[in-house]
Amino acid sequence: MRLSLDTRQVGHVTIVCCNGRIVSGGESEALRAHVAALLRDRRSIVLHLGEVTFIDSSGLGTIVRASTSVRQAHGELKLCNVPEHVRKILELSHLTKLFDAHESEEKAIAAFYRPGARTDTVVPTGRSVLCLDTSADVLAYLRELLRAGYDVHTTSNLRDALLLMRITHFDLVLLGPDIGASPAAQQAFEAACTKLRVIELGSEFSTRDAGQAGAGLLEKIEAILQTKTA
Repeated sequence: MRLSLDTRQVGHVTIVCCNGRIVSGGESEALRAHVAALLRDRRSIVLHLGEVTFIDSSGLGTIVRASTSVRQAHGELKLCNVPEHVRKILELSHLTKLFDAHESEEKAIAAFYRPGARTDTVVPTGRSVLCLDTSADVLAYLRELLRAGYDVHTTSNLRDALLLMRITHFDLVLLGPDIGASPAAQQAFEAACTKLRVIELGSEFSTRDAGQAGAGLLEKIEAILQTKTA
């Protein structure tokens, strides 16, 4: 089974789910190139290895080199859901001390949010905003729009939003339209938001003039947060 890489952003953390074989040749090169591309603007990376069926010496070397590249870029790479056969290889290769491995995605992400952990952005105000939208383009715009004054965390699905809300505090949630989720997940999200301010972006946000939409949203955010702290 050839290697596939499924990547998603969860707050400040990038999850890369590896599915298949990490072996010499195209698979190892694809993983190395993928991590290198992420390092253009991301520094907190988790490799989810739960679906890795086989890894050879070259593949293991690729992960070692990827970890080194992330550290050289002043970031950090963690592992999660390491299968038993891969864990044994790490032990035999004396590499367990090289990698910070966690049993689940949530624990790996939480490790990045602990006090003193490395983060991609330091914001002096401490006001933290969670942006939830299914559009990667909208999330990219929101990150740039808000990063100068807020600690911005973005995700495209409700399950990851709930994960972030369990491990860190938010002052405000920006909620995009048509967030598909199970009734149970929707109920859990609504319960988690009971003590938070929520701004619903609406479907028109993505199609309005970008300058007008951004200016209006900034005014609304500032007014809400000022009222909250008054």
